[in-house]
Amino acid sequence: MLSFSKKKPPVLGIDISSTSVKIVELNKTGDRYRVESYAVEPLPANAVVEKNIAEVEAVGETIGKALKRSGIKNKNCALAVPASAVITKIITMPAGLNDQDMESQIQLEADQYIPYSLEEVNLDFEVLGPTSGNPETVDVLLAASRSENVDLRVAAADIAGMGAKILDVESYSLENAYSLIEPDTKGRVVAIVDVGATMTNINVIADNQLIYNREQPFGGKQLTEEIMRRYGLSYEEAGLAKKEGSLPDNYVPEVLEPFKETMAQQVHRFLQFFFAASQYNNVDQLVLAGGCAAIPGIDELIESRVGVPTSIANPFSNMAMSGRINQQKLSNDAPSLMIACGLALRSFD
Repeated sequence: MLSFSKKKPPVLGIDISSTSVKIVELNKTGDRYRVESYAVEPLPANAVVEKNIAEVEAVGETIGKALKRSGIKNKNCALAVPASAVITKIITMPAGLNDQDMESQIQLEADQYIPYSLEEVNLDFEVLGPTSGNPETVDVLLAASRSENVDLRVAAADIAGMGAKILDVESYSLENAYSLIEPDTKGRVVAIVDVGATMTNINVIADNQLIYNREQPFGGKQLTEEIMRRYGLSYEEAGLAKKEGSLPDNYVPEVLEPFKETMAQQVHRFLQFFFAASQYNNVDQLVLAGGCAAIPGIDELIESRVGVPTSIANPFSNMAMSGRINQQKLSNDAPSLMIACGLALRSFD
Protein backbone atom coordinates (compact mmCIF):
# COMPACT_ATOMS: atom_id res chain seq x y z
CA MET A 1 0.00 0.00 0.00
CA LEU A 2 0.92 3.59 -0.50
CA SER A 3 0.26 4.79 3.01
CA PHE A 4 0.27 8.40 4.07
CA SER A 5 -2.63 8.48 6.46
CA LYS A 6 -2.12 5.99 9.27
CA LYS A 7 -0.33 5.94 12.64
CA LYS A 8 3.08 4.28 12.31
CA PRO A 9 6.08 3.45 14.54
CA PRO A 10 9.07 5.84 14.66
CA VAL A 11 10.74 5.89 11.25
CA LEU A 12 13.81 7.23 9.50
CA GLY A 13 13.11 9.52 6.58
CA ILE A 14 14.99 8.20 3.53
CA ASP A 15 15.00 10.32 0.38
CA ILE A 16 16.34 8.55 -2.73
CA SER A 17 17.22 11.28 -5.22
CA SER A 18 19.00 11.02 -8.57
CA THR A 19 22.50 11.44 -7.11
CA SER A 20 22.37 10.59 -3.41
CA VAL A 21 20.57 8.97 -0.50
CA LYS A 22 19.61 11.31 2.32
CA ILE A 23 18.55 10.04 5.76
CA VAL A 24 17.10 12.00 8.67
CA GLU A 25 16.29 10.69 12.17
CA LEU A 26 14.15 12.89 14.43
CA ASN A 27 12.97 12.64 18.02
CA LYS A 28 10.46 14.75 19.91
CA THR A 29 10.24 15.96 23.50
CA GLY A 30 7.11 17.92 24.32
CA ASP A 31 6.55 20.28 21.40
CA ARG A 32 10.17 20.41 20.28
CA TYR A 33 11.82 18.23 17.69
CA ARG A 34 15.42 17.07 17.94
CA VAL A 35 17.72 15.95 15.13
CA GLU A 36 19.27 12.69 16.31
CA SER A 37 21.31 11.97 13.19
CA TYR A 38 21.43 12.48 9.46
CA ALA A 39 23.46 11.25 6.53
CA VAL A 40 24.02 12.09 2.87
CA GLU A 41 25.64 9.36 0.76
CA PRO A 42 26.36 9.75 -2.98
CA LEU A 43 24.91 7.18 -5.35
CA PRO A 44 26.90 5.52 -8.15
CA ALA A 45 26.36 7.19 -11.52
CA ASN A 46 23.09 6.17 -13.20
CA ALA A 47 21.86 4.07 -10.25
CA VAL A 48 18.85 6.40 -10.28
CA VAL A 49 17.87 8.15 -13.52
CA GLU A 50 15.47 11.10 -13.20
CA LYS A 51 14.19 9.63 -9.92
CA ASN A 52 13.59 6.17 -11.41
CA ILE A 53 15.64 3.43 -9.74
CA ALA A 54 17.71 1.69 -12.41
CA GLU A 55 20.07 -0.35 -10.18
CA VAL A 56 18.27 -1.47 -7.03
CA GLU A 57 21.33 -3.29 -5.58
CA ALA A 58 23.46 -0.14 -5.82
CA VAL A 59 20.74 1.94 -4.16
CA GLY A 60 20.31 -0.60 -1.34
CA GLU A 61 24.07 -0.74 -0.75
CA THR A 62 24.23 3.07 -0.63
CA ILE A 63 21.47 3.18 1.99
CA GLY A 64 23.46 0.61 3.97
CA LYS A 65 26.62 2.76 3.75
CA ALA A 66 24.74 5.84 4.94
CA LEU A 67 23.32 3.96 7.92
CA LYS A 68 26.73 2.54 8.86
CA ARG A 69 28.44 5.94 8.56
CA SER A 70 25.84 7.66 10.73
CA GLY A 71 25.52 4.89 13.32
CA ILE A 72 21.71 4.85 13.05
CA LYS A 73 20.15 1.76 14.65
CA ASN A 74 16.46 2.25 13.78
CA LYS A 75 15.40 -0.31 11.18
CA ASN A 76 12.04 1.25 10.22
CA CYS A 77 11.88 3.80 7.43
CA ALA A 78 9.57 6.01 5.42
CA LEU A 79 10.24 6.38 1.70
CA ALA A 80 8.65 8.49 -1.02
CA VAL A 81 7.84 8.14 -4.70
CA PRO A 82 8.18 11.20 -6.96
CA ALA A 83 4.99 13.14 -7.63
CA SER A 84 5.44 12.48 -11.36
CA ALA A 85 4.96 8.74 -10.64
CA VAL A 86 1.71 9.23 -8.70
CA ILE A 87 -1.85 9.90 -9.79
CA THR A 88 -3.78 11.91 -7.22
CA LYS A 89 -7.42 12.83 -7.40
CA ILE A 90 -9.93 14.33 -4.96
CA ILE A 91 -13.18 12.36 -5.05
CA THR A 92 -16.37 12.65 -3.02
CA MET A 93 -17.73 9.80 -0.92
CA PRO A 94 -20.75 9.47 1.37
CA ALA A 95 -20.14 10.94 4.84
CA GLY A 96 -20.35 8.53 7.77
CA LEU A 97 -18.53 5.58 6.20
CA ASN A 98 -15.95 3.96 8.48
CA ASP A 99 -12.43 3.32 7.12
CA GLN A 100 -13.19 -0.27 6.16
CA ASP A 101 -16.37 0.61 4.25
CA MET A 102 -14.63 3.59 2.66
CA GLU A 103 -11.78 1.35 1.49
CA SER A 104 -14.21 -1.20 0.03
CA GLN A 105 -16.13 1.51 -1.79
CA ILE A 106 -12.98 3.10 -3.18
CA GLN A 107 -11.70 -0.27 -4.39
CA LEU A 108 -14.96 -0.68 -6.30
CA GLU A 109 -14.81 2.77 -7.86
CA ALA A 110 -11.06 3.37 -8.23
CA ASP A 111 -10.83 1.99 -11.75
CA GLN A 112 -12.78 4.96 -13.12
CA TYR A 113 -10.12 7.35 -11.75
CA ILE A 114 -6.95 5.34 -12.49
CA PRO A 115 -5.85 4.53 -16.06
CA TYR A 116 -4.21 1.23 -15.06
CA SER A 117 -5.48 -2.12 -13.94
CA LEU A 118 -5.86 -2.13 -10.14
CA GLU A 119 -3.58 -5.22 -10.06
CA GLU A 120 -0.76 -2.97 -11.35
CA VAL A 121 -1.05 -0.21 -8.75
CA ASN A 122 -0.64 0.52 -5.05
CA LEU A 123 -3.17 2.98 -3.74
CA ASP A 124 -4.28 4.67 -0.56
CA PHE A 125 -6.68 7.41 0.46
CA GLU A 126 -7.11 10.11 3.08
CA VAL A 127 -10.35 11.81 4.09
CA LEU A 128 -9.82 15.57 3.79
CA GLY A 129 -13.09 16.70 5.36
CA PRO A 130 -16.68 17.64 4.48
CA THR A 131 -17.40 18.66 0.88
CA SER A 132 -17.99 22.39 0.59
CA GLY A 133 -21.73 23.03 0.32
CA ASN A 134 -22.74 19.40 0.83
CA PRO A 135 -22.74 18.00 4.39
CA GLU A 136 -23.74 14.54 3.14
CA THR A 137 -20.39 13.86 1.41
CA VAL A 138 -16.70 14.13 2.25
CA ASP A 139 -13.73 14.96 0.03
CA VAL A 140 -11.26 12.10 -0.19
CA LEU A 141 -7.72 12.30 -1.57
CA LEU A 142 -6.95 9.21 -3.63
CA ALA A 143 -3.31 8.46 -4.53
CA ALA A 144 -2.10 5.63 -6.74
CA SER A 145 1.29 4.64 -8.15
CA ARG A 146 2.41 1.81 -10.40
CA SER A 147 3.49 -1.07 -8.15
CA GLU A 148 6.98 -1.16 -9.68
CA ASN A 149 7.68 2.37 -8.35
CA VAL A 150 6.82 1.19 -4.84
CA ASP A 151 8.40 -2.27 -5.09
CA LEU A 152 11.82 -0.99 -6.20
CA ARG A 153 12.05 1.38 -3.23
CA VAL A 154 10.93 -1.31 -0.80
CA ALA A 155 13.48 -3.73 -2.32
CA ALA A 156 16.30 -1.17 -1.91
CA ALA A 157 15.37 -0.74 1.76
CA ASP A 158 15.30 -4.54 2.18
CA ILE A 159 18.83 -4.83 0.77
CA ALA A 160 19.99 -2.37 3.45
CA GLY A 161 18.25 -4.39 6.17
CA MET A 162 15.48 -1.81 6.57
CA GLY A 163 11.73 -2.28 6.80
CA ALA A 164 9.68 0.21 4.76
CA LYS A 165 6.72 1.14 6.97
CA ILE A 166 5.43 4.14 5.01
CA LEU A 167 5.42 5.04 1.31
CA ASP A 168 4.62 8.70 0.86
CA VAL A 169 4.69 11.13 -2.08
CA GLU A 170 7.63 13.53 -2.36
CA SER A 171 5.43 16.62 -2.79
CA TYR A 172 3.47 15.82 0.40
CA SER A 173 6.72 15.19 2.30
CA LEU A 174 8.01 18.58 1.15
CA GLU A 175 4.75 20.19 2.29
CA ASN A 176 5.05 18.39 5.64
CA ALA A 177 8.59 19.73 6.18
CA TYR A 178 7.54 23.24 5.16
CA SER A 179 4.95 23.23 7.96
CA LEU A 180 7.94 23.49 10.35
CA ILE A 181 9.01 26.72 8.66
CA GLU A 182 5.55 28.25 8.29
CA PRO A 183 2.84 26.31 10.18
CA ASP A 184 -0.06 28.36 8.79
CA THR A 185 -0.33 29.59 5.19
CA LYS A 186 -3.93 30.81 5.54
CA GLY A 187 -4.43 33.67 3.09
CA ARG A 188 -0.96 33.15 1.58
CA VAL A 189 0.47 31.50 -1.52
CA VAL A 190 3.91 29.91 -1.10
CA ALA A 191 5.93 28.37 -3.93
CA ILE A 192 8.61 25.86 -2.91
CA VAL A 193 11.10 25.31 -5.73
CA ASP A 194 13.29 22.25 -5.17
CA VAL A 195 16.34 22.35 -7.46
CA GLY A 196 18.18 19.05 -7.22
CA ALA A 197 21.02 17.57 -9.24
CA THR A 198 19.00 16.58 -12.30
CA MET A 199 15.37 17.49 -11.59
CA THR A 200 13.57 20.61 -10.42
CA ASN A 201 10.04 20.71 -9.10
CA ILE A 202 7.71 23.41 -7.88
CA ASN A 203 5.11 22.81 -5.19
CA VAL A 204 2.62 25.56 -4.43
CA ILE A 205 0.80 25.72 -1.10
CA ALA A 206 -2.19 28.04 -0.69
CA ASP A 207 -4.40 28.26 2.39
CA ASN A 208 -2.62 25.22 3.91
CA GLN A 209 -3.31 23.02 0.86
CA LEU A 210 -0.90 21.74 -1.78
CA ILE A 211 -2.56 23.03 -4.97
CA TYR A 212 0.05 22.61 -7.71
CA ASN A 213 3.06 20.48 -8.60
CA ARG A 214 5.26 20.40 -11.68
CA GLU A 215 8.57 18.69 -12.35
CA GLN A 216 11.07 18.93 -15.18
CA PRO A 217 14.74 18.20 -15.93
CA PHE A 218 17.15 20.89 -14.70
CA GLY A 219 19.64 20.94 -11.87
CA GLY A 220 23.11 21.24 -10.45
CA LYS A 221 24.46 18.49 -12.71
CA GLN A 222 24.52 21.09 -15.49
CA LEU A 223 26.89 23.21 -13.42
CA THR A 224 29.10 20.21 -12.65
CA GLU A 225 29.24 19.28 -16.34
CA GLU A 226 30.25 22.84 -17.28
CA ILE A 227 33.06 22.67 -14.67
CA MET A 228 34.20 19.37 -16.23
CA ARG A 229 34.21 20.87 -19.71
CA ARG A 230 35.88 24.14 -18.71
CA TYR A 231 38.62 22.72 -16.48
CA GLY A 232 39.18 19.22 -17.92
CA LEU A 233 38.06 17.39 -14.78
CA SER A 234 36.21 14.09 -14.27
CA TYR A 235 32.64 14.27 -12.98
CA GLU A 236 33.76 13.25 -9.48
CA GLU A 237 36.63 15.77 -9.48
CA ALA A 238 34.32 18.53 -10.69
CA GLY A 239 31.75 17.77 -8.00
CA LEU A 240 34.42 17.76 -5.29
CA ALA A 241 36.03 20.99 -6.52
CA LYS A 242 32.61 22.67 -6.63
CA LYS A 243 31.90 21.60 -3.06
CA GLU A 244 35.33 22.53 -1.67
CA GLY A 245 35.62 25.84 -3.53
CA SER A 246 38.98 24.85 -5.04
CA LEU A 247 38.36 26.17 -8.58
CA PRO A 248 40.28 28.90 -10.44
CA ASP A 249 39.48 32.59 -9.93
CA ASN A 250 37.48 32.83 -13.15
CA TYR A 251 35.04 30.14 -11.94
CA VAL A 252 32.64 32.52 -10.20
CA PRO A 253 32.25 35.18 -12.94
CA GLU A 254 32.49 32.87 -15.95
CA VAL A 255 30.78 29.65 -14.77
CA LEU A 256 28.86 30.08 -11.51
CA GLU A 257 27.20 33.44 -12.22
CA PRO A 258 25.82 32.33 -15.63
CA PHE A 259 24.44 29.18 -13.98
CA LYS A 260 22.76 31.28 -11.28
CA GLU A 261 21.16 33.42 -13.99
CA THR A 262 19.92 30.27 -15.74
CA MET A 263 18.51 28.99 -12.45
CA ALA A 264 16.67 32.30 -11.93
CA GLN A 265 15.22 32.00 -15.45
CA GLN A 266 14.06 28.45 -14.69
CA VAL A 267 12.33 29.60 -11.48
CA HIS A 268 10.63 32.41 -13.41
CA ARG A 269 9.41 29.90 -16.02
CA PHE A 270 8.03 27.61 -13.29
CA LEU A 271 6.06 30.49 -11.82
CA GLN A 272 4.68 31.39 -15.26
CA PHE A 273 3.55 27.76 -15.74
CA PHE A 274 1.77 27.95 -12.38
CA PHE A 275 0.03 31.24 -13.18
CA ALA A 276 -1.10 29.90 -16.57
CA ALA A 277 -2.53 26.74 -15.00
CA SER A 278 -4.31 28.36 -12.04
CA GLN A 279 -6.46 31.27 -10.92
CA TYR A 280 -3.44 32.94 -9.31
CA ASN A 281 -1.20 35.63 -10.79
CA ASN A 282 1.23 36.11 -7.92
CA VAL A 283 2.85 34.30 -4.99
CA ASP A 284 3.62 35.78 -1.58
CA GLN A 285 6.78 33.80 -0.83
CA LEU A 286 9.31 31.79 -2.80
CA VAL A 287 11.26 29.12 -0.90
CA LEU A 288 14.33 27.48 -2.42
CA ALA A 289 15.09 23.85 -1.55
CA GLY A 290 17.38 21.18 -2.98
CA GLY A 291 21.16 21.13 -3.27
CA CYS A 292 21.33 24.19 -5.54
CA ALA A 293 19.68 26.33 -2.85
CA ALA A 294 23.06 26.25 -1.04
CA ILE A 295 24.73 28.32 -3.80
CA PRO A 296 25.80 31.58 -2.10
CA GLY A 297 23.59 34.54 -2.99
CA ILE A 298 21.10 32.57 -5.08
CA ASP A 299 18.14 33.75 -2.97
CA GLU A 300 19.00 37.45 -3.44
CA LEU A 301 19.53 36.99 -7.18
CA ILE A 302 16.23 35.16 -7.70
CA GLU A 303 14.35 37.66 -5.55
CA SER A 304 15.71 40.50 -7.69
CA ARG A 305 14.85 38.71 -10.95
CA VAL A 306 11.32 37.49 -10.14
CA GLY A 307 10.24 40.19 -7.70
CA VAL A 308 9.07 37.78 -4.98
CA PRO A 309 10.47 37.58 -1.41
CA THR A 310 12.79 34.57 -1.51
CA SER A 311 14.28 32.48 1.29
CA ILE A 312 16.32 29.30 1.71
CA ALA A 313 14.53 26.32 3.27
CA ASN A 314 15.80 25.12 6.64
CA PRO A 315 13.30 22.86 8.44
CA PHE A 316 15.76 22.32 11.32
CA SER A 317 16.20 25.96 12.37
CA ASN A 318 14.06 25.61 15.52
CA MET A 319 15.11 22.06 16.42
CA ALA A 320 17.43 20.83 19.15
CA MET A 321 20.52 18.88 18.00
CA SER A 322 22.14 15.75 19.35
CA GLY A 323 25.82 16.08 20.25
CA ARG A 324 26.96 14.19 17.17
CA ILE A 325 25.42 16.67 14.72
CA ASN A 326 27.79 19.10 12.99
CA GLN A 327 25.45 22.10 13.06
CA GLN A 328 27.26 24.10 10.36
CA LYS A 329 27.23 21.13 8.00
CA LEU A 330 23.56 20.44 8.71
CA SER A 331 22.73 24.09 8.02
CA ASN A 332 24.50 23.82 4.63
CA ASP A 333 22.75 20.54 3.79
CA ALA A 334 19.32 21.58 5.16
CA PRO A 335 17.74 22.77 1.86
CA SER A 336 18.42 19.35 0.29
CA LEU A 337 16.99 17.47 3.29
CA MET A 338 13.41 18.76 3.07
CA ILE A 339 11.92 15.52 1.71
CA ALA A 340 13.87 13.31 4.15
CA CYS A 341 12.80 15.59 7.02
CA GLY A 342 9.16 15.49 5.93
CA LEU A 343 9.33 11.69 5.84
CA ALA A 344 10.94 11.52 9.31
CA LEU A 345 8.07 13.66 10.65
CA ARG A 346 5.74 10.76 9.85
CA SER A 347 6.97 9.25 13.13
CA PHE A 348 4.77 11.76 14.94
CA ASP A 349 1.51 11.54 12.95
